[in-house]
Amino acid sequence: MNELPWWKKSVVYQIYPKSFNDSNGDGIGDLNGITEKLDYLANLGVDVLWLNPIYQSPQVDNGYDISNYRAIEPQLGTMADFEQLLAAAHDRHLRIILDLVVNHTSDQHPWFKAAQSSVSDPHHDYYIWKQPVDGHVPNNWGSSFGGSTWEYQADLSEYYLHLFAKQQPDLNWENPQVRQEVYDLMRFWLDKGVDGFRMDVISLISKDPTYPDGPVIQGKAFGSYYAGAANGPKVHDYLQEMHQQVLADYDIMTVGETPHTTAKQAQLYTGAGRNELDMVFHFDHMHLDYGTYGKFSTNRFKLVDLKAVLARWETTLAQVDGWNSLYWSNHDQPRAVTRFGDEGQYRVRSAKMLGTVLHMLQGTPYIFEGEELGLKNVHFETLSDYNDLETHNIYRELTEDHHETPEAAMAAIYLHSRDNARTPMPWDGSLQGGFTSGQPWLKLNPDHDQINAAQDLANENGVYHYYQQLIKLRHEEPLVTSGVFELLAPDDPDLFIYLRKGEGETLFVAGNFTATPKTWTVPEALRNQAATVLLANTTIDSALGQTLTLPPYGAVVYKLQY
Repeated sequence: MNELPWWKKSVVYQIYPKSFNDSNGDGIGDLNGITEKLDYLANLGVDVLWLNPIYQSPQVDNGYDISNYRAIEPQLGTMADFEQLLAAAHDRHLRIILDLVVNHTSDQHPWFKAAQSSVSDPHHDYYIWKQPVDGHVPNNWGSSFGGSTWEYQADLSEYYLHLFAKQQPDLNWENPQVRQEVYDLMRFWLDKGVDGFRMDVISLISKDPTYPDGPVIQGKAFGSYYAGAANGPKVHDYLQEMHQQVLADYDIMTVGETPHTTAKQAQLYTGAGRNELDMVFHFDHMHLDYGTYGKFSTNRFKLVDLKAVLARWETTLAQVDGWNSLYWSNHDQPRAVTRFGDEGQYRVRSAKMLGTVLHMLQGTPYIFEGEELGLKNVHFETLSDYNDLETHNIYRELTEDHHETPEAAMAAIYLHSRDNARTPMPWDGSLQGGFTSGQPWLKLNPDHDQINAAQDLANENGVYHYYQQLIKLRHEEPLVTSGVFELLAPDDPDLFIYLRKGEGETLFVAGNFTATPKTWTVPEALRNQAATVLLANTTIDSALGQTLTLPPYGAVVYKLQY
């Protein structure tokens, strides 16, 4: 049997550098701050650190608008700081992957400045430009951050495309020179020793060349920009070319962020032998609580729907020997305990339960900074306390365009603002949480005096110590990597139960998503097997008998042998 790629046995820890740890007191997390905390991460047991963008940027979209791909953002440090971090991480057997943002650049990038200078400049074709249509925008695509995706340049009499902020013009991947520029910058970082890339919105790099209008969204002036931008006609050609020219030459991992991609479409990105990506991030489970205003809704997800989504991705990718990315939260999503668990009485136990049912699935798990402490959403009192561009835009849209009350707008923001994930890491209960000796770029969560790393680490029953056990189990139990997934009780509204099946042995994983005890009748085929509790977040019967009773937010992993 061939040895598994290292990334299939790995657990990834995502770091949002601005919010992780500030080493110099300027209020902004930095690379040296990450280096200071490497032992914390190594002791947790993770294998890979994913750093959100660290490149030079005007910071319009917190680093996802890059003005120089080969330079470090000065707020975060220097190239020497990065090289020191990389070496120190490798010394601790921690790998590092970087964010690759190549659907778009900053409008301050030299390529775009040249592109703006003249339609005859060679860099003009590095971006996507269109003539007005009947004096109007080329189509009705709406930007992710509101308004049209097209920005007019009067001196050129052309519009340029930006799927995100107007300061983030989209690159023209149809131009082979653009692709070579991207491959060159990838080699630059890989030759420094980085261990792979998370590829930002990589499913959007190939646009439908006809640029059709998107479906009109009720209440919006513009349609959906994904209509002709997601999973475009040449995206797989581009990724296979990237693999052939760059990725195949390095022992690395790749994960693509693929918005609006189905599990069936993901088979093409991740299928064995297709030579594209190792895994992708999907968003199907992130959309389950969407409502009239998209993500800015106050809906609660339904567990039956969540189980169906996760099971579909498990089974569909397994058909092509593909591989899943497993996550509850990231820098763009709210905190997991608030969204999927209980941020009150059962915060700690629900954090452990969520970790259990996620990490025992087949795929590579991703822990977002603070998830291992059970951090929850922030409730800032005023809109001015929020930094996120999207948050300010949605408040204006909800109150002005949709005539919602300020209270209703803030209720949605409390649940879904991206700043929920971006509040600085609370290392201790001091005034600035041990994050900085200065004034933090974004306020800490006001509860950081009660919920912080120092307090959690001092508690042997804390979330951090449970995550240590969870990661250790994933490393040591082959069934977690190789077992065949089978969902049980798909229609149960409260319990998430599944198997990971191997030869003569099976893992039985169960989690209670409610604040009340739940009892489930165990199928006869699973009863009274030789059972061992490998992990549980509370006291659980050591044997799996006729029934299983899980306390509020209880979770258990049994190993059955027969």
